[in-house]
Amino acid sequence: MSSVSAHKAARASEDIRSLLEGVLQDLDADTLDDTLEKLRFFFPESLLLGALDLIDRDSVIVYNTPWGRPQYEVLGSTATYAVFPGLPSAKGHALAYCTCPAYAYSVLLSETQLMCKHVLATLLARRLERCVERTIDADELVSVIARQCSL
Repeated sequence: MSSVSAHKAARASEDIRSLLEGVLQDLDADTLDDTLEKLRFFFPESLLLGALDLIDRDSVIVYNTPWGRPQYEVLGSTATYAVFPGLPSAKGHALAYCTCPAYAYSVLLSETQLMCKHVLATLLARRLERCVERTIDADELVSVIARQCSL
């Protein structure tokens, strides 16, 4: 791929991320149907339905830490994954990361998806206030992180 083509592809990717951020920002209980229709332009039906299923099953957990930084965890079908929404990026867009294999392959390696179902479920659950909230202290958080790292 030439440097011009690579630059155009990177620019298109940034534009798509900007549009997606706008759609997610507008999401609330009143705009849910419209937002889901818009999300179909960004994600395959299976990924969108998978994310909604995770929310319906109360699989998105937010651990509220004493220092105010939430830690997200999603109970997947085969394992539990750490999700890091809202990571800062050099371009000013919010990035997200998930510890699942689908994120590593589809988002990072092959770049065929913008995010995995766990990240999408976390972003949607946050906007809809559907995260299962748990207060956690530092020692408990260490145990959660150790469990996530041992998968």
